[in-house]
Amino acid sequence: MDITKIVAQNYAANKPATSASTGAGSSAFLSSVKSFHETLAASESLAQQAMVSQADPHALVNALAQTELAVQTVVSVRDKVVEAYQEILRMPV
Repeated sequence: MDITKIVAQNYAANKPATSASTGAGSSAFLSSVKSFHETLAASESLAQQAMVSQADPHALVNALAQTELAVQTVVSVRDKVVEAYQEILRMPV
C-alpha cells in the first residue's frame, strides 16, 4: 500500500475546502477595502490642495475626521481578527 498515493488523493479531495471563495463575504470585504482606499485618497488629495491654498479649511477638517474614523475602524477590525486567531491557537488539538 503506497501512503503517498493515499495522501495525494486526500489532499486533492480536501483542496477545495482550503481554497479562497469568491462568495458574498469576500465581495463585501473587497468593497469595504475599496471604500477605505477611496476615503484615504480623497483626504490626501484634499490635504494637498489645502497646502497650496486651493481648498476650504473646513472641508479639510471634515476629510481628516472621516479618515480618522476609517483608520480607527480598520484598526478595531484588525484587533478582532488577531484576537480570534489567538483564540484559535489556544484551542486544544
